[in-house]
Amino acid sequence: MTAYFVTSTGTDIGKTFVTAGLIRYLREAGQTVQALKPVVSGYDSSVVETSDPAVLLRALARPMSADEIAAMAPWRFRAPLSPDLAAAREGRSIDFDALVGFSRQAIDRTNGLLFIEGVGGIMVPLDDRRTVLDWMAALAIPLILVVGGYLGTISHTLTALDVLAQRRLKIATIVVSESERETVPLDDTVASIGRFSQGVEVVGLPRLPGGLNQHPAFARIAALL
Repeated sequence: MTAYFVTSTGTDIGKTFVTAGLIRYLREAGQTVQALKPVVSGYDSSVVETSDPAVLLRALARPMSADEIAAMAPWRFRAPLSPDLAAAREGRSIDFDALVGFSRQAIDRTNGLLFIEGVGGIMVPLDDRRTVLDWMAALAIPLILVVGGYLGTISHTLTALDVLAQRRLKIATIVVSESERETVPLDDTVASIGRFSQGVEVVGLPRLPGGLNQHPAFARIAALL
């Protein structure tokens, strides 16, 4: 079994889009794949079909039941805020040790490939002392770093790479997920990041209106795992 943590430089950049596309591509290639999205903020149970856990469940061809959602994402919060603030709004908190234990148990019991999708960016707070970076460091599994294609993403990406290197975390690949109304050509952004990525391959993924696995970029990403 091999596990990967899907993280990003920020929110709404494309973690779930990339994870779901990889799941579909790998399943069609005959591989066994599982996924988790343990922490979700901005979760509205009245429109669960559009939530990140639901997107992943559809990619896995699993039913979208309450039990499946709870198994995929045990820590769900309504407010679209950082997890620590969203939890506080509900008088709750995230037990960091329980989160790490939940993730490790999934790693231990899963056959095939497992994707653990993070929440927000790499430094988003989970509680009053720990961030997503601490969660990733505790698991010490390779990362898929998803970044945007917007103006400014190069600085954000290189900052993230420096922070991840300080914690000695391995990056399997960097995926540049094309942003809406992108002012810089995707290929130029990929090339610029690649000059500073210290050997980590950078893959550009255009915006796709449908068919999440119908692009050669997913084959390239999968080959790096």
